[in-house]
Amino acid sequence: MTDISRDAALQEASIPALLMCLAQITGESHWLEDPFRPKRDVSIFADPTGGLEPQLQQIVREAVARVLDELGSGRRKMAPPPPPEKIAQMLSVCVGEAVPQEYAQMAMEEMGFASRAIDWRAPAAEAGDPGLQVLVVGAGFSGICAGYHLKRLGVPFTLVERLPNLGGVWLENTYPESGVDTPNHFYSFSFAPNLDWSSNYSKRDEVWDYQHRVFDEIGLAAHTEFSTQVERMRWDDARSLWEVTTRDAAGRERTRAFRVVITAAGNLNQPKMTAVPGLESFEGEAWHSARWRHDVPLSGKDVAVIGTGASAMQFLRTVATEARTVTIFQRSPQWARPPQDYHGKTSPGSRWLLHHVPFYYAWYRFGLVWRFGDGLLPTVRRDPQWPHPDRAMNHRNDRQRQQLTDYLLEQLDGRPDLVAKCLPDYPPYGKRILIDNGWYQALRRDNVELVTQPVDRIERNSLVTPDGQRFRADVILLATGFEPGKMLWSIDIQGRSGRSLKEAWAGDNPRAYLGMTVPDYPNLFVLSGPNTALAHGGSVLLVTECQMRYVTGVLREMLEQGISDLEVRPEVHDAFNERIDAEHAELVWTHPGMNNWYRNAQGRVFAPMPWRLVDYWRMTRSPRLEDYQVRVPA
Repeated sequence: MTDISRDAALQEASIPALLMCLAQITGESHWLEDPFRPKRDVSIFADPTGGLEPQLQQIVREAVARVLDELGSGRRKMAPPPPPEKIAQMLSVCVGEAVPQEYAQMAMEEMGFASRAIDWRAPAAEAGDPGLQVLVVGAGFSGICAGYHLKRLGVPFTLVERLPNLGGVWLENTYPESGVDTPNHFYSFSFAPNLDWSSNYSKRDEVWDYQHRVFDEIGLAAHTEFSTQVERMRWDDARSLWEVTTRDAAGRERTRAFRVVITAAGNLNQPKMTAVPGLESFEGEAWHSARWRHDVPLSGKDVAVIGTGASAMQFLRTVATEARTVTIFQRSPQWARPPQDYHGKTSPGSRWLLHHVPFYYAWYRFGLVWRFGDGLLPTVRRDPQWPHPDRAMNHRNDRQRQQLTDYLLEQLDGRPDLVAKCLPDYPPYGKRILIDNGWYQALRRDNVELVTQPVDRIERNSLVTPDGQRFRADVILLATGFEPGKMLWSIDIQGRSGRSLKEAWAGDNPRAYLGMTVPDYPNLFVLSGPNTALAHGGSVLLVTECQMRYVTGVLREMLEQGISDLEVRPEVHDAFNERIDAEHAELVWTHPGMNNWYRNAQGRVFAPMPWRLVDYWRMTRSPRLEDYQVRVPA
């Protein structure tokens, strides 16, 4: 770490976070009272001053310096950990607004003050069937999380990954400027903090390095088979086992039995190859953004980009500086928010604080959890009294629309032609909200053209629109997204009745209880399953951790009670999905003014979660065995 003085680091610290550190280290409550109480701040990245006057800020910094000296010299001992009710009070003081009591335990887990993991109620050696074998499919973030929890419990498991290395989407998506759009300190595991992110929004390589570090620290290599594709899964009801056939890189098939299967394959792993007639006969090079061809230089080339979603938003400014011309084909425009700290680097001072001030990381992380999480959900709920339902869901959503519109008009000032093409007519968050990675400025370039028509067909080296316009290209970049509705379609999974999961989820309509379990498929748990994506804000890793707490909770019941298999009751599954559909009917993703990848052809929203994070956290705290048909061998 670059040398930096303590005083310099404290000058750039978050005053609200320092106040919480003081209250926790010293046990003194006056740090939570006026005149030190921070003011409410709804920004994504909060004002580090907390709204306090300069002289009060300095009092806080000097107090922290004094406390650090006392801790270092042994003249001060840490105060006892605050009880949950005190933590709940501190949460509200930290963000300057009322944080409901129901968030306290979830926040304590996110901050590392409480464990999210399941423990045995009886000694592990006495727990149930020692022959339990678990298969985990996929070595991305979800698979790593599954491995952590299973290894911690001492449950035997095998992790298989179809790719030659770990990482999932972070292995495959290497397009220029690929990176996170959720802050790293939130988009990381609560059990594996990284205090040295180089940016608040790191690029792909740094995220992939983090995955490798966690994978290695847990010790997952000994459990993992790479370049291993799961071909088939058959439920053997007589033995209460999954018969799983895998194929290795050499094409050799192997069939093994597992009591439990956890799929961690994700829902953004099958690129959507746009069905444009003639693509196969294109005379140039064409590839999907998730299969980037780094061996093909774009310098001096005429490049066509089909799609304007998240990947195009990230790679356009790089492609535009390399290519001779870039023509972008847009079906509908996207809302993009200002980059704020998107391109900034974390300073040596900010990293010093995370390393040297006790509890600073925890309170900094909580601020991100709160601002990027449930606070956004009410803004995308329908207000039946709102007089302008075509443009916004409610008055707060309309204020978001105005803020995003003002930003767009500022970026495209003097270009009314681009404003007309880029200004969406649907409510914000109706599609995935994006961060402007120089998108608007790239559109202003002389070598970039935005076409607001789809591609009708491809003829030799030209893309043709429905009105007959022709656009020449040497390279076609497909920024067309993925096939989330076809999750697990690459595996032939047959349940108790012999019915395939692909048939059960036909029509891009996957459904599961809690996003994890499906009737007719015993002992199968789907991580990142239907209706568990986050479209309103938050980190999907929090959802994954909640799911693995639930799964390990089920495993504990199976082992301690001698349960051979369990299958979610159809009526429980169906009632849960009816609740999901009813919730989504009130949320922006069913708004009639646009299409999005969250919704299937029948209009059902199958991907995003309609609940608050705290609701899902509560739903997955402890499994209810009454929700399942349970078998215990005689």
